[in-house]
Amino acid sequence: MPRLALTDRFVATCKAARGQPQTDYFDERTPGLALRVSKQGHKAWSFIFTAPGNDKRARVTCGTYPAMSLATARTRAREARGLVEAGEDPRIAFNTQAAGAMTVTVLIESFLEKHARPNLRTAAEIERRLRKNAIPLIGNVRIADLHRRDINRAVDPIVRRGRLAEACRVFEDLRSIMRWAVARGDLDRNPMEGMSKPAAPRSRTRVLSDDEIRQLWSELPETLAKSKSCQRIIQLCLVTAQRVGEVAGMQRAELDLTRREWHLPGSRTKNGHPHCVALSDLAIRIITEALADAGNSPFVFPSNGGALPAMAVARTIVRAQRRFGIAQWSAHDLRRSAITGMARLGVPPIVLGYVANHRTTTKAGVTLGVYAHYDHAVERRQALDQWSAHLANIVDG
Repeated sequence: MPRLALTDRFVATCKAARGQPQTDYFDERTPGLALRVSKQGHKAWSFIFTAPGNDKRARVTCGTYPAMSLATARTRAREARGLVEAGEDPRIAFNTQAAGAMTVTVLIESFLEKHARPNLRTAAEIERRLRKNAIPLIGNVRIADLHRRDINRAVDPIVRRGRLAEACRVFEDLRSIMRWAVARGDLDRNPMEGMSKPAAPRSRTRVLSDDEIRQLWSELPETLAKSKSCQRIIQLCLVTAQRVGEVAGMQRAELDLTRREWHLPGSRTKNGHPHCVALSDLAIRIITEALADAGNSPFVFPSNGGALPAMAVARTIVRAQRRFGIAQWSAHDLRRSAITGMARLGVPPIVLGYVANHRTTTKAGVTLGVYAHYDHAVERRQALDQWSAHLANIVDG
């Protein structure tokens, strides 16, 4: 632990000691003040002290460099020492001060940076919802003044728009942030404790009939003439019974056409578990045509350097609804229709669960969750081949 008279030049250029993940440089002029430098170059000021009451060594973060200069850090360290000499713990005092000045926007940004992005697969969706629905309405509210009515100010407009699912998710996002802030000490209490989230929307039950599937399939080339990718994605959703986001984001590296398999990594599935989809002749034909059109792209359905977003497919479907000549439907209704169709063909529920990657079915209870480790790969392939043949008969009339 080097000890030296810190200077602005040294603070700006110093690095962690070779071979060490981080190094603390203690200031000779201000007892207890240290600059911690990580191997990646991150620099943070901290004050080391003996905690009042238990005589244990403790550390409180004062700020980061260069946002906090050396002079400001020395002032902050002297303030912390004064608190210790008065019998107060500077960690508690500093957290209280920070909470008093922190706004909802600052708290959300902190949550996204320190928790959501490093740990949650859905971080991008959480960020999108909060920036759209929470920050514009309650972002300037100090968290020390945050009240339940502020939460309602963010959620109620979403309910009035008829977006109950999104209202529930925004409520859950804010509740997670408040619980995280309390656990960290940024908040002393959770202002959302005891609040009930909006009534959850009813699950959709729309299943396309055989006639509707035939009509939809036959209308795709004309109705979506400008987007061959959307046509194929819709077809694959019906053929494979997978989610539109998983199909739209399909990558070459996930495909093993020799073994006729599509391997979805956990990072791309809703439940975070890897999933193998058996590919029927019809699925192979659609994918092969898409690969030929994709050129050298790593994505089967490329768009602007990445994969075609599921939201773009959903918007395309909404805009073209009236031209299909059938009752209103959504991308997720295709998956439901395929699963229902397989059930009608006699596919057992446990196999349907494996096809859909629903672990609430495949790992339900002690028997399936602990003892049965058979993945029904043969039955899954038979189910999808059977459904694909039936689908081809429907389309051909």
